[in-house]
Amino acid sequence: MAEKGKAPEAPEELPPDEAGKKKKDDKGKGKEKKEEKPKESRPRITKEHKPDFKFIVRLAETDLNGERPLQLALCDIRGIGLRTSILAADRVGIPRKTLIGDLSDEQLEKLGAAIQALPEYCPPWMLNRQNDLDSGADVQVYGPELAMNVREDINLMKKIRCYKGIRHETGQKVRGQRTKSNGRTGLTVGVTKKAAQAAAAAAKAEEGAGKKEKGGAKAAAAPEAKKEEKKEEKKEEKK
Repeated sequence: MAEKGKAPEAPEELPPDEAGKKKKDDKGKGKEKKEEKPKESRPRITKEHKPDFKFIVRLAETDLNGERPLQLALCDIRGIGLRTSILAADRVGIPRKTLIGDLSDEQLEKLGAAIQALPEYCPPWMLNRQNDLDSGADVQVYGPELAMNVREDINLMKKIRCYKGIRHETGQKVRGQRTKSNGRTGLTVGVTKKAAQAAAAAAKAEEGAGKKEKGGAKAAAAPEAKKEEKKEEKKEEKK
């Protein structure tokens, strides 16, 4: 009982210099231990594919990486986003996270048909070309056709001479961005405001110096003119 009631002995207190040395020695020992451990190389994770796996899948005139999941691989097609790719995958009935290289030719054909028929089952607000100028329908444009349509739209704006078309022609910003300090075109590079201010100050200084010289010349000529006037007046009085 007496032993249980005893308080634990306090650790021996060392002077501050010795305590600091001891801490440094402990840190050094830890570093030595860490350095002694050899670095083990991590084993590389290798994916085992099926013998008929397709590493490159051709869909919508675009080469897709076969090692990517279906919902992400379809996003590599220009004009197809994550939402539309998920809709197309669900329409065909293929799990979204299956690798696109594991799909058979029949599944790929169905997937291509589902992408073509996107306006039929996709809500209009998700389509990227609503109220088409030629047909007036809501259409989903993708692949090389998208770049061609954008080019045609820009050429049309240039022909009808609208504001956006003129901005496209001159190579300026089209959507209301600032052009004072960004998007500069031509030979001027960077902000030349300081240089212009320095040139204007130098021109003002030159103008001020010229005015002072003219004023000094006029002031010097004034007393001589007065003397000549007085001489003429005296001559007239004598007469």
